[in-house]
Amino acid sequence: MASCTQCGQFTRFEGGLCYSCYSEKKKGEDPEPETMEIRALNSGGLTDNERAYRYGMIKGRIAETLVQELFLSLGYNVFRYGMENTIPGIMELLKGVRSEVAQEIRRMPDFVMQNPKTKDVHFVEVKFRASGTFTFQDLPKNYPFENAYFILVSKKHIKCITYQELKDGKSITPDSRNYLGSRKEFDLDKEVIIEFCEFAVKFFGQV
Repeated sequence: MASCTQCGQFTRFEGGLCYSCYSEKKKGEDPEPETMEIRALNSGGLTDNERAYRYGMIKGRIAETLVQELFLSLGYNVFRYGMENTIPGIMELLKGVRSEVAQEIRRMPDFVMQNPKTKDVHFVEVKFRASGTFTFQDLPKNYPFENAYFILVSKKHIKCITYQELKDGKSITPDSRNYLGSRKEFDLDKEVIIEFCEFAVKFFGQV
């Protein structure tokens, strides 16, 4: 059992801070890169469409990093899979391109994750939705990865649903109970997920 290096309270992060001490430590520090970039986007030089596109990309990257760190903290093997991770800058080049190849690249899941206990491997796609809603209609047409899991980060929760469940008419809503911690396939520690949900509230509470 790990203890906070500052106050001694319980924390899931060996050699780290609990959430309260982490939040206090961040007060008064220089803005994080994501925050400074968002402020820069609100200044001149970009059209409304460009600003919305870049702001959406930033929120998506924060959500991906949050989920990546969550799984890494639980001992998972996590590999970035999408083409944007293999060829840096390709998503910027494909902006506005509607070809079949471009669509296939955009559909690639964000991660491949391996359960350290069962050794099972899963495709994982991470989404951020301020509304807390994700349905089958939100998927690209003819989405090819039918064995993928979709992890939705919202302002309050981290939830999960499979492609097949979406296809069968199920969805993630603010009131649905398809929490990530309830997925038996992942066998995750719910206390860790709660701690990362607090991070999500910190990052996305004002979005």
